[in-house]
Amino acid sequence: MPGRSRGCGAAVCPPAAASEGPTGDPVAGDDHRDTSGARGTPLPAAAAPPAPTGGRLKAGGGPSAAANGRCRGPAAPPHPGSAEPGPDPRREDMEPPVQPRAEELSELYRELSQHPGLSTACLGPDLTTQYGGKYCSLYTEWSQRDLARAENIKFCRQYLIFHDGASIVYSGPAGTCSEIKEELLSRESPSGMLKAVLRKVPGKEKEKEKQFLEVWDQNRKVKSIDLTALDKHGSVYDDDQFGCLAWSHSETHLLYVAEKKRPKAESFFQSKAPELGTSDEDIGHPKKEDASIKGEQFVYHEDWGETLSTRSVPVLCVLDIEGNSISVLEGIPEHLSPGQAFWSPEDTGVVFVGWWHDPFRLGLRHCTNRRSALFYVDLTGGRCELLSEDTRAVWSPRLSPDGCRIVYLENNVLGPHQQCSQLRMYDWYTKHTSTVLEAVPRQAWGAFPGIYCGALPGMCWAADSRRILLDTAQRSQQDVFVVDTATGTTTSLTADSPQGSWSVLTIDRDLLVARFSTPSCPPMLKVAVLPAAGHEAQTQWICLQDAPPVPGISWGIRTLQPPPEQEHPQYGGLDFDAILMRPSEGPAGQKPPLVVMPHGGPHSVFTAGWMLYPAALCRVGFAVLLVNYRGSLGFGQDSVASLPGNVGTQDVHDVQLCVERVLQEEMLDASRVALVGGSHGGFLACHLIGQFPDTYHACVVRNPVVNIASMVATTDIPDWCLTETGLPYKPDALPDPAQWTEMLHKSPIRYVDQVRAPVLLMLGEDDRRVPPKQGLEYYRALKARGVPTRLLWYPGNNHALAGVEAEADGFMNMALWLLKHLQC
Repeated sequence: MPGRSRGCGAAVCPPAAASEGPTGDPVAGDDHRDTSGARGTPLPAAAAPPAPTGGRLKAGGGPSAAANGRCRGPAAPPHPGSAEPGPDPRREDMEPPVQPRAEELSELYRELSQHPGLSTACLGPDLTTQYGGKYCSLYTEWSQRDLARAENIKFCRQYLIFHDGASIVYSGPAGTCSEIKEELLSRESPSGMLKAVLRKVPGKEKEKEKQFLEVWDQNRKVKSIDLTALDKHGSVYDDDQFGCLAWSHSETHLLYVAEKKRPKAESFFQSKAPELGTSDEDIGHPKKEDASIKGEQFVYHEDWGETLSTRSVPVLCVLDIEGNSISVLEGIPEHLSPGQAFWSPEDTGVVFVGWWHDPFRLGLRHCTNRRSALFYVDLTGGRCELLSEDTRAVWSPRLSPDGCRIVYLENNVLGPHQQCSQLRMYDWYTKHTSTVLEAVPRQAWGAFPGIYCGALPGMCWAADSRRILLDTAQRSQQDVFVVDTATGTTTSLTADSPQGSWSVLTIDRDLLVARFSTPSCPPMLKVAVLPAAGHEAQTQWICLQDAPPVPGISWGIRTLQPPPEQEHPQYGGLDFDAILMRPSEGPAGQKPPLVVMPHGGPHSVFTAGWMLYPAALCRVGFAVLLVNYRGSLGFGQDSVASLPGNVGTQDVHDVQLCVERVLQEEMLDASRVALVGGSHGGFLACHLIGQFPDTYHACVVRNPVVNIASMVATTDIPDWCLTETGLPYKPDALPDPAQWTEMLHKSPIRYVDQVRAPVLLMLGEDDRRVPPKQGLEYYRALKARGVPTRLLWYPGNNHALAGVEAEADGFMNMALWLLKHLQC
């Protein structure tokens, strides 16, 4: 069945609304190098914020390669691809290439990577003008790569929004941007009159870094508490998995999560320093030393895996702002790790998510299938009460403005790391739990696609305490929906808006703030007023911060149906999508080379949002094919359930089918096709160059899964290895010989003898998810078979390879590798 094209190659952003003021983005990221283009990645390969309009890349002073719709080749002779490495395995195995185009490539990357990504938005309280009109401030936080400093910087920008309660009358920026330094967390109080900030302060000389908790009013800093000096707990968590910074409703206390204070450990042979003479001051104020425990300094402490290696035993902490005192909450069962906490109605206690960590901790990042539940701990009696079922996976609780209801997301325990989630609601006063939205078996246009998101927006409730806002993947795009929690009805707020990727940033007093982007247009800031119940489809979006489209990129979404022999026996009739980006400029008849990118996960999805790597490759002159094979999110739970047990076949065949179809139907050069993928995308890329060696002529993989059998004993997610192979996972069971064989059988290392395409590997030294020994295993196998291979080793980088320096270097090496081996 021929692939159907859906969605046009929108290279132009939608015009700003008429009422807009002066003119001037969607968790875990993946192989595309941007958070706005993919959802839910248990095995993320990299994530990075958006980027700006790009210039054209020229070679040797000649015409633009992007304008010509093709890539230009290197003038220097190729370096040998199979030279033996030195004694250090982390060194590159051949001399770095000298390319005349390297400088121009770096200039293109520099330009595109400068565009900022929008991360946070907060609405201030309504104020009234002397003429009776209402207005409020909008505070936003953005992140931007600073290549000179080799770091991501954060900055804030404020806007003014004038509204009449039903529509936005005027909106525009207020002042210029300013950089945010050393802030880990910040939160406005319920009234909007105070702000709490968790700040890190570098230590002087040999002192360790300190953490301060600050309270600001509208004019000054009124409190600054040195948490490190108080020594009540370890470091405060600033991650989005456990971390929180929550004001009590009375605005007198702050709630946060920190590492439990660990007793000082010393050697069995530690000798005490001789006591010296003491002064009168020392006698009057002796320093109290914590008791040390001998022989404990080398005890292993479990942690929560990838990106959470410093998280072991979280505790809930409360700061009494007036009393300047900190207390660690008691009453939480020892088998639970608490997080995502907030104050209960009337401040009588704290509601939190508790994760079971028995018999041992598994990786938690991007894993929404870990056993957890909702709990309430009473502050007066210390009693801990279970609020949800205790056999499920629960996260992202949100309290309604009237304090009566808590909505949260729920998944099955174990199984795929990302699934189509249920939306559940707990009534605080009746103690009744109801299901607002069930998991959706199959996606159908015009109907709600299901919930596929890492978290609900921090502020998601409408002012009526009945409706909530969320964004979710809908096949290969992302849309915003309003959900009536009383009836379970859903309405799209973006159905009549431009196709792309929409994300909710916040809603307050029915003022809605969102981010929007497309593959050819970096993120922009959108605002709207949520209409009354029943009229939500009439939502009018206004562009508050525009972003010009990147020239020379066209894109569209294609839908494909697998042939009958590749249909799933239980889940028949499933289809899948791919997003095709290609240079929109160039001479007629010119066929650009094709770069194929399958996403990681595998239960993730490319949505039609801004992605730095694909956009940059497109500007260089490559067409880029982003494949959402069966098993991707946004297509229904049946699609998710179809893949476990079929990795290495179903997903591989889907990608190959898509590539063959696109080469038949589009003006592309079938003799110049390459693969780029990370994590499970790297797993697929290594499978494809082995199973279909005649199709692909170059390959770039980042932290790829190469051998599931050897990965299972070293990864932070051993359950993934068995689940995706189609085997049951039990913490107390070891795989038997047949199961080891099955894991190996489904791994790309099985096909290494057939690989001919040159392979560039990029590995993060600190990767806990797919340890770098996976890539090293593949590297050695390829080297032994004479396949041109190069390995890049990035210290200080984990699975995502998201460090600014590693990300930039990764792009340059990827682009040069593709240009060289596709003979562009």
